[in-house]
Amino acid sequence: MPEKSEQDCVPMLRSIRGGVPSMNPIDPVFRAFQHALLAAFALAWAPALLEAHQPRIVSESRTMVSDPEISKAFYAKLSGSPHVYQISSEKPFELYVNVLVPDIHGQQKDVSAAVFRLGKTAESIAELDGKTFAWKRYWEEFGRDWYWMGPEFKRRIAAGTYEIRVESVTNDSKYALAIGEIEAFNGKEGMNALRLIPRLKRDFFATSPVGFLLSPFGYGYVLVMYAMAFAAGFLLRMVYRKLAGAETRAKVRNIAGRDRAVRLAVAAALLAWAITTTWSPILLFLSGWALFSAAFGWCGIFAALGKTACRPHDSTPPL
Repeated sequence: MPEKSEQDCVPMLRSIRGGVPSMNPIDPVFRAFQHALLAAFALAWAPALLEAHQPRIVSESRTMVSDPEISKAFYAKLSGSPHVYQISSEKPFELYVNVLVPDIHGQQKDVSAAVFRLGKTAESIAELDGKTFAWKRYWEEFGRDWYWMGPEFKRRIAAGTYEIRVESVTNDSKYALAIGEIEAFNGKEGMNALRLIPRLKRDFFATSPVGFLLSPFGYGYVLVMYAMAFAAGFLLRMVYRKLAGAETRAKVRNIAGRDRAVRLAVAAALLAWAITTTWSPILLFLSGWALFSAAFGWCGIFAALGKTACRPHDSTPPL
């Protein structure tokens, strides 16, 4: 089987210790604004991010690991044979390895790891025996999930090529392998984690993605997407009023009563759909847009069509 580099892995979420191309021309603007807001959000929660590993999910039996001192967490499920993580370094480095498993029904705490230095023969560096280790229950705040934390290893080792082999008694266990201790959780990694937490919760922890809403990173993500939707709504309304005639400029509302209630219901439905499935940024943005329409009584589609559902006295600017 061909080797799989960590760049080919799909990012997931992990915190331990202590896309499809678009042809839409406005996509770069949308993404830039999204990244700027998320960067501001990340600064507000910087202390927690300092405990976050760069997350990955592994689907192959062999994975190449770059920058082994940078903290990463690899999520996987053994499927009949050991998994191998290979590290090559041209200079000495600090190697940190920790084995964890999810605290879920039926999960065995029997995952072990062995570290070898490759050469003419494989030299054993460390044995992390999960079968005899006293595992400790661990609460991870970033994704709000429980783990069992198993054996760990830390040592400064010489330059060379190394393998970390992960296995369990029956080789069918889920596990998370943490490698490295230097925290380097940037905006790109944050975006990947936020988008893929639902998959982690569903497939690794066998729980609902809704629980992520209780995390500051979860509800913060919703607030960021809503802020983007409201900003887009205000901008579109401002542009439309500048381009429209004097009579139209006097109207800042074009929906009322039942139409606003419908949009409020749509906003709630889209939010529920998003947080119970993939946490799609598109669904969250559309939910925020519908909430903007309900809150301010203004619909961009109605404005473009020159329609209004308001009586004359309802469409005038508020005091």
